[in-house]
Amino acid sequence: MKSLNPIPIGGNPASPYTRKMVSLMRYRRIPYAVEWGDPREFIKKFNIEEPKPVLLPIMIFDVDGQKKAITDSTPIIRHLEDEFTARSVIPTDRKLAFLNYVLEDFGDEWVTKYMFHYRWHFKDDIEKAGTILPLMHDVSLNNEAHLDFKKYISDLQISRLWVVGSNETTAPIIEASYRRFLGQLETCLSLHPFILGRRPSSSDYAIYGQLTQLIGFDPTSSSIAHEISPRVIAWLDQMEDMSGLDPNEGDWINFEDAEENLSHLFAEISKVYIPVLLANADATALHQKTWTAEIDGTQWEQRSFPYQAKCLKWINEEFQTLNNDDQQQILSFLTKTGCEDLILRD
Repeated sequence: MKSLNPIPIGGNPASPYTRKMVSLMRYRRIPYAVEWGDPREFIKKFNIEEPKPVLLPIMIFDVDGQKKAITDSTPIIRHLEDEFTARSVIPTDRKLAFLNYVLEDFGDEWVTKYMFHYRWHFKDDIEKAGTILPLMHDVSLNNEAHLDFKKYISDLQISRLWVVGSNETTAPIIEASYRRFLGQLETCLSLHPFILGRRPSSSDYAIYGQLTQLIGFDPTSSSIAHEISPRVIAWLDQMEDMSGLDPNEGDWINFEDAEENLSHLFAEISKVYIPVLLANADATALHQKTWTAEIDGTQWEQRSFPYQAKCLKWINEEFQTLNNDDQQQILSFLTKTGCEDLILRD
């Protein structure tokens, strides 16, 4: 897979993963050309097959001499690391890189639950999202089409709250976790300007992408963030464009500092995300359509999500790339934070 110059990106400002990748591309100074709007219309311009499923952002690469639409941000970031070596977002210390991988996955797969829940659970948020999101596809929609699109997108997304497990039973779990997470990130940013030191990592960008919506768009979650975490508000605005930052290798924190600084974030992963990963993986392996797990003292039921079973598998594959000494240090840290079950044993 090779990059085009500039790399075409199809996305939407309300897509946290689009915001994740566009901001990362700015920081890394990789040429790109982003097009906002209908992703299927974007793909048609290249006369290529649609990815399955069509997710945002869509980035066009050259694969064996043919243009291809690629959508999964985490492997795209790793491909870009191989092709463009300057201004990396992956720490060179393999132990830090593993922690970064877990935090990026947590941002992509759990923090997104906060985002989807707040946007489509509360009346004011539904009204704002239903009104604005159709105009992000086409700002010149006539009034009748706009109202029709508003009803369609609101009804559709509310009906899909089950995808992230949001319902009246789980709402308190999601909201309590969001508040704790903001407090944990606030503490982390009081020590360093980024999660892993004085330069941004891919986990910064994963979390940033979700927070562009939670803080930058949705009113209920934004109000909570302004109450709890002023540093996160400032960090979010800065993360949009870090192209002027001049990073060096010494900007990464060492592993001992990471163990101390990130312990509360990993304790949150242990409390809410690992039970989801394990229950979902078991259900997926057994071809069960739903699963139930106890999360933060409450029964959580959700449909199985095969992609998150892959996420757990990929975390373990990342762990296996470490040498024995690094694995032992990681296992010690995971055990201290209650995350030891993240690493699967035969």
